Amino acid sequence: MSEWWTYTLADLLMFSARTYYRLFELYNRDIWPAHVLADAAGMLVIGCIVRAGALAYRIAYSLLAVSWGWIAWAYHWERYADINIAAPYFAAGFSLQALMLGWLALQPNEVPAERAPARLAAGIVGLSVIGYPLLALREGRGWVQAEIFGIAPDPTVAATLGVLLVSRGHWVTWSIPIAWCAVNGATLMELQVDHAWLLPALAVVTVAVGLFSRRVTHPGAML
Repeated sequence: MSEWWTYTLADLLMFSARTYYRLFELYNRDIWPAHVLADAAGMLVIGCIVRAGALAYRIAYSLLAVSWGWIAWAYHWERYADINIAAPYFAAGFSLQALMLGWLALQPNEVPAERAPARLAAGIVGLSVIGYPLLALREGRGWVQAEIFGIAPDPTVAATLGVLLVSRGHWVTWSIPIAWCAVNGATLMELQVDHAWLLPALAVVTVAVGLFSRRVTHPGAML
């Protein structure tokens, strides 16, 4: 038997890109018309970023907490686990992130005086809500295999990065979204998906802008 360190990610993936997106197709069919509520929630998150304010951030955190919790159970635990043995661990991570976001929603949020990242954050959330579903059409997979905010992990994680950026969420709450960007980015690269670079790139950009913004207003501060 080969030693464990000789294995690559390709050796651990027991599914193809076709199987991966077929899973989304079945998932989307099973839960329709929940997509209508998910799209409405996504638009509300965008509005919260534009509106800003403590109440707006609480609403955004609450919507994200529900989304992460739903994905932990309905996607990772109930479906992704059928093709990926790591999915139960992903479900645990997404559940933990849901709890952290719920905790943030209950805290008295201070509105950052410096709002420079707001446009970038709104753009990232807009991409997650509007742009991500269009990737399915661009790649010839059709609407039925589209990844929807609040339902699929990648657009939900991207939106979370945008909200954390503009609201200056505690650095601990960044850890799971960034880890998912790295893990699923690597997975999509192994599956040779065209947009595999997108989520890792968003993570790099949001972290860089967040660090720069913090250091400009509070030298030496972390995210």
